[in-house]
Amino acid sequence: MSKSFRFQTYNEDAFDWLERRQPKSIQAIVTDPPFGVVEYSADQLHKKRNGKGGIWRLPHNYDGSKRSPTPRFTVLTASDHLRISKFYTELAAHSLRVLVPGAHVILASQNILCHFVISAFLDADFEFRGQVARVVKTLRGGDRPKGAHEFYQELSVTPRSCWEPWLIFRKACEGRVKDNLEKWGTGALRRPAAEKPFSDLILSSPARGIERKIAPHPSLKPQAFVRQIVRAALPLGKGIVLDPFMGSGAIVAASLNVGYRAIGLEIDAEYFELAQRAIPTLAALSVNGNGASH
Repeated sequence: MSKSFRFQTYNEDAFDWLERRQPKSIQAIVTDPPFGVVEYSADQLHKKRNGKGGIWRLPHNYDGSKRSPTPRFTVLTASDHLRISKFYTELAAHSLRVLVPGAHVILASQNILCHFVISAFLDADFEFRGQVARVVKTLRGGDRPKGAHEFYQELSVTPRSCWEPWLIFRKACEGRVKDNLEKWGTGALRRPAAEKPFSDLILSSPARGIERKIAPHPSLKPQAFVRQIVRAALPLGKGIVLDPFMGSGAIVAASLNVGYRAIGLEIDAEYFELAQRAIPTLAALSVNGNGASH
């Protein structure tokens, strides 16, 4: 691998790639993985693309709002939960091996599933360093009981989602943070400015408009948000950011925008081709503080 590369992408299984990767060769992992795992399996994506059910089926639009396809995690079974736990256990083990000491893993999660992620990374000896609340109002949750929505007008079976957790883990430092920074360039989070610490609360609108046209992926995150997360991941601005579940390529694009090198992995051929086209354009977008792109 050339030391001067800006970004590289691979159309393959993340775990296969990670297994071959040299130990202690990645300085940060930032990713938006499949929360319930099953929703991005080949059979479920086939159903979604053909408009025929699966986990991507939506309840009726009782409140008059048109909803985009989103997975319904409340329908997951006990075997699905076991699959999620195994998935994140494997991800944590691979991540620990390829990351340098003091490196961070920052990954998106979902409120009713994040306990599986936290358990897996703690069992792998990562330190849990908190979470960023991405404050975003979506149309997920808040539904009245299915089949009885008129009778139970004043009830919701789940809260309406207004924030998304991005979990932060750190591989243990070698000695003090100061020592680790000097040796590995990792161990801390980069501030947006010298006088302003990185915050665990970030307001973020859903990805809309031009970003959605460039990268029409169901889990697309806006550049205004992911650029803040990615920038914080490399405290000295040096190293490689890995996204093992690249999807639309938004995190790789954000890495390029803030001047970092990045590697993206994506197993689905259609999404891989989408990311290949979208990354340079997303990276070049100008965004304002409210998340609007132009």
